[in-house]
Amino acid sequence: MDVLRGLRDGYAPRRQGNPSRSVARSRGHVSARQQQQKFVYDFTEGNKDLKDLLGGKGANLAEMTNLGLPVPPGFTITTEACRVYLESGAEPAALRDEVSAHLDALEQRMGKRLGQSDDPLLVSVRSGAKFSMPGMMDTVLNIGLSDASVEGLAAQAGNERFAWDSYRRLVQMFGDTVMGVPGERFEDALEAAKRAKGTAKGAKGTKGAKGTEGAASDLDLDAADLRQLVTDYKQIVVKETGREFPQDPREQMDLAIRAVFESWNGERAKLYRRQERIPGDLGTAVTVCSMVFGNLGPDSGTGVAFTRDPASGAQGTYGDYLQNAQGEDVVAGIRNTVPLAELERIDPASYEKLMAIMQTLEEHYKDLCDIEFTIERGQLWMLQTRVGKRTAAAAFRIATQLVDQGVIDEAEALRRVNGAQLAQLMFPRFDEAVADSGDVRRIGWGIAASPGAATGKAVFDSYTAVKWSRSGEHVILIRRETNPDDLNGMIAAEGILTSRGGKTSHAAVVARGMGKTCVCGAEELEVDTKRRRLTAPGGVVIEEGDLISIDGSSGKVYLGEVPVVPSPVVEYFEGQMHAGADERDGLVQAVHRVMAYADRVRRLSVRANADNAEDAARARRFGAQGIGLCRTEHMFLGERRELVERLVLADTDAEREEALGALLPLQKADFIELFEAMDGLPVTVRLLDPPLHEFLPDITELSVRVALAESRKDANENDLRLLQAVHKLHEQNPMLGLRGVRLGLVIPGLFAMQVRAIAEAAAHRKAAKCDPRAEIMIPLVGTVQELEIVREEADRVIAEVEAATGTRLKLAIGTMIELPRAALTAGQIAEAAEFFSFGTNDLTQTVWGFSRDDVEASFFTAYLEKGIFGVSPFETIDRDGVGSLVRSAAEAGRATRPGLKLGICGEHGGDPESVHFFHQVGLDYVSCSPFRIPVARLEAGRAAVS
Repeated sequence: MDVLRGLRDGYAPRRQGNPSRSVARSRGHVSARQQQQKFVYDFTEGNKDLKDLLGGKGANLAEMTNLGLPVPPGFTITTEACRVYLESGAEPAALRDEVSAHLDALEQRMGKRLGQSDDPLLVSVRSGAKFSMPGMMDTVLNIGLSDASVEGLAAQAGNERFAWDSYRRLVQMFGDTVMGVPGERFEDALEAAKRAKGTAKGAKGTKGAKGTEGAASDLDLDAADLRQLVTDYKQIVVKETGREFPQDPREQMDLAIRAVFESWNGERAKLYRRQERIPGDLGTAVTVCSMVFGNLGPDSGTGVAFTRDPASGAQGTYGDYLQNAQGEDVVAGIRNTVPLAELERIDPASYEKLMAIMQTLEEHYKDLCDIEFTIERGQLWMLQTRVGKRTAAAAFRIATQLVDQGVIDEAEALRRVNGAQLAQLMFPRFDEAVADSGDVRRIGWGIAASPGAATGKAVFDSYTAVKWSRSGEHVILIRRETNPDDLNGMIAAEGILTSRGGKTSHAAVVARGMGKTCVCGAEELEVDTKRRRLTAPGGVVIEEGDLISIDGSSGKVYLGEVPVVPSPVVEYFEGQMHAGADERDGLVQAVHRVMAYADRVRRLSVRANADNAEDAARARRFGAQGIGLCRTEHMFLGERRELVERLVLADTDAEREEALGALLPLQKADFIELFEAMDGLPVTVRLLDPPLHEFLPDITELSVRVALAESRKDANENDLRLLQAVHKLHEQNPMLGLRGVRLGLVIPGLFAMQVRAIAEAAAHRKAAKCDPRAEIMIPLVGTVQELEIVREEADRVIAEVEAATGTRLKLAIGTMIELPRAALTAGQIAEAAEFFSFGTNDLTQTVWGFSRDDVEASFFTAYLEKGIFGVSPFETIDRDGVGSLVRSAAEAGRATRPGLKLGICGEHGGDPESVHFFHQVGLDYVSCSPFRIPVARLEAGRAAVS
C-alpha cells in the first residue's frame, strides 16, 4: 500500500490506529501469518460461508456472483489484513502487490484503468464486517475521479451534470472519512448552494421557488453549480487540513482502504459493538467494487429491497427507491424515497428482474433478505445482500411462515428468534382506544419503521439525549435524519422520530436492530434542530423538553403522554388470550408455536424466583415448572419486623422461644399458600439470608432518638436495649457479615423454626390430598461442617413433625453455592447436600470483589467504555471466572453424589446468553423472575438445538 506517500503528503486518516486490547498479538506471530496468508479474493473466488474472512458484504457479493446475478466486478481484502494492520500499525507486506494484481485484472476486465483521464474506471471502497454494523464504519464512493478524469467521465456518460455530481460526492466523502474534515462543513456549503439556487430561481419568478433554506433540492443544481461546489469543497479541504485533495487515483484508493481498516476502532463502531455484543477482535473486510451509477438521470436510480416486510414479517414487495441518486442517498434519508412498488411504473423491466432475483435470493438463503441495488440507464445491478435485520414481531412471524412453507424445520425456527426479541414483544403498547378517541392530540403520521410504544421529552441532538437520560429522564430523539454519529443518542432514547427517510434509512435499520421504537419520514413535521423545536400542522410547536409519544407500529405521533396497556403476548402468557385469537397478523399464534417448539426440545427446566402465592401463580401461568428460590427474608418485612426485633433483643431462652413461637404460625401460613399455588411442582425455600441489620432500626436515627430522650431525661429502656443490640450487630460490610447459615448457627432455634413451618405446611397439604414438593436450601455455606450442623438439626425437626402428624415427608435438603470456597470444596459439600443452587449474584460479587450496589453506579460505565467488560458480569455470567467455578463445582458435586440436582437462581437465570452456558455445563434448571420465564424457556430450547 502506498501509505508512506500518503503520510508524507499529510493525508493521514482522522483516526489513529490504536489497536484494541482484544486484537493485540505478538509481532512474530503476525510475520509468520503474513507469509502464508492470501489477503485479497476476487468476487468469483469466495462464497457466503467465508464471512469470517471476507465479511458479510464480501462473502455475499461472492455468493451472488456464483449464482450468476448481475454483480459489478470487484475484489475483497480480508479481515485478516485488517487485524494485521490494527495490531502492527502497517498493512501486511504482501498486500500492496495482491491489491495491484487484482486491480490490474479488474482493469483488464472493464477495459479501462482506474482514474484514466479519457474513460476512468471508478470504484467504491466499502467496509464489511462479519456481522452487520449499518453505517458504523466508513465507505467512499467514486474513487478515481480527479480534475483530469472528471471531464472524461462527462464525455463518456454524455452527462456533464452527472460527472460533477459524482466528483462533489467523492470530495465530500473522502474529505470527511479520510482527511478528517468535519462533515457539516460540506453540508453547509451544499445548503448555501441550494439557497443561492432557490433565490435565483425565485428572482426569475419560477413557480414554487422560495428564497429560503431548502428552496432547491440537490437535483435542482446544474452542472455549473456542481462544478463550483467541487471548487468550494476542495477549498474547504485545504482550509481544514492544509493539504490539497489528492489527485492520484491509486493514492485515493490506498488511503480509503486504510481509513476503512481504522474505522473498525472508531468510537461509533466500538459503541455499536458493545450494544450488539459483537466481539472486538474480528476486524472488517474491505470490498473494492467497480462503480455503477444511479445518478445518471431519470432512467437510473438506487434502492433497498426486502423479500418480506422487516417490520411485520408480511410477505410482499417492500423497500424504497430513489431516482437519479446514489445508494448513500437512500440510507442517509436526506431525500424521501418512493415505495419500491412504484418502480413497476417507473421501470417495469428492471422491476420484473428485481422481483425474480429477490425470489432467487430468499430461496437460496432460506430467510428474509435485505438487498441493495442500482439501476444504471435501465441495467439492474446487485450491490449487496444479507440476511435482513427485522423487528421482534417479524422474526417470530417469518420463522413460522418458513416452517409452514417447508423451507426450514422447527429447530431452525428456534435459531431464527431469541429471548431478547421475545422480551421486546412483552413490553406494553399504546391504548388504541384512547389514542384514537380524540382525548390525545395526534400531530403527525410517518412511516412505522420499528414497532413499540415510546413516550418521552423531545430532544434534538444526541448529546442532550444522553445527558437527560443519565439524569433519569425518558427522551425521544428527534432529527431530520439520523447518521452514525447519532448512535449514542439513539441508544439513550426511548424512541427515534425523523422527518425524512423510509424503512431502509439509517434510523430505521439501526432502531430495528436495537429493538427501539422508531417513526421515520414524518414529512408533515418540520424539524428545526438549531432552534430545538418541531412544528406540526395547525401551528402546533413542540419545544425541547415537551412530552411526546410515538407509535412505531402505526407511525402515529402524539402530543403528550398516551396511556399504555399490556401487550397481547403478555396477555397470552397470562392466559387471557387464546393462542389463535390474536388479530395482529398472527403474532400471538407465532409466539405460541415457537414456544411449543422450545418446550418440546429443551432439557433445562425453568423455575421462578417467587416469595408469595400471587407471584407463584403468575409464574405458573407463564410456564414455570416450580420455584427455584423463595426468599424467606421477604416474609419478615412490615409488621413482622417487630417480632424479629424481639428475637434479636431476647436475653433468655424463654424470650427467644416466645418470639420464635409467634413467627412459626405466620411462616407456616406463608408456606401453605405457596405450596398450594405450586401443587405438584418443586418449591425451593431458602432459609433466612439477610444482613441482620436490615431488620433493625437505622443506627443514626436510633442514636439521635435515644440522645434526645436522654437530654429530656425520659429515655425508653427498650430503645436503649435496641441501640445496644444495633451497635453490637453493626457491620462495616454487612453483605459479608452475619447472614445466611451464620444466622442459623448464632441465633438458636431460628432455622429450626423455619424448617418446622415448612414441614408442618407440607404435612397440612398432604392431609388435603395434595402434592407439596418442598426443598430446603441452606444459604451462604462456605464449608461442609456448617451444612452438617444445620442439616442435623433440620432432620431432627422433620422427624418430629412426621411423628406428630403421622405423615411421611420427603423434604430434600441442599445448599446455595454463592461463595468461591463453597464452589472449590463442592465435592465435600455434596456429601451433605442433595442439591446445589448456584447463587450467581453473590458468587459474582465475591469472585470479582465487587459490591454490586456501589460499583455499577461508579465505575462500570468506564469499564464498559474501555472494553474491559463487553457486558456487565451481573447481567451475563462471566464464563471465564464465575462460570469456571460453576462448571467445576457441578462436576465435583456429581462426582461425589451422581444424582445431585443442580440449578441456578441468580438473575443470570433469565439472561439468554447465560442460559446457554448453564445448558452446556449440565445444570438441571434455571430460576428467574416470573416475567423472564418465557425468555428462559425459549432460550433453553434454543440451547438444545444450538
